Amino acid sequence: MDEEYSNKMIEAFIDKPSVTAWYQNSFKMYDVNGVDTMKWNWSWWAFGGGFLYLLYRKEYLSALILFIVSSIAGMIFPLGLVIMILTGGFATYFVYKRYKQKLKEVENMLEDVDERVEAMRTIGGYNQWVIWVYGVFVAIFLLVIIYFLGIFINYRY
Repeated sequence: MDEEYSNKMIEAFIDKPSVTAWYQNSFKMYDVNGVDTMKWNWSWWAFGGGFLYLLYRKEYLSALILFIVSSIAGMIFPLGLVIMILTGGFATYFVYKRYKQKLKEVENMLEDVDERVEAMRTIGGYNQWVIWVYGVFVAIFLLVIIYFLGIFINYRY
């Protein structure tokens, strides 16, 4: 397919104009002459969000696996950090793989380009609720730190 069609489909799938160009460039990097190639592509959102980034992008199975791996690895400091770094470098590839799978399904079902674009917009997109869950986790984490700092300071004096 031509580049204009490809960009239109990625834009519909990502459904967030502010980051569409970044995903278009990333997806092109993963597709080397029609062959899917996993490559390092840094994402601060994936690094900081971990499995929540994948949930946000509706990549549920990968998010579950990453949650389990991160939970186990998080018990050992250096290993947890390594998982975070690997997630920052490779998580976008799993979004790309889902895009490719859904694109193929949509193209097999629909002939009309406009219908395909709308189908990709419906299938793709993101989960807005993940932002709220992340915010709650961060707030609880900060409250726990403040609480224990208060205990520590009161204990010392």
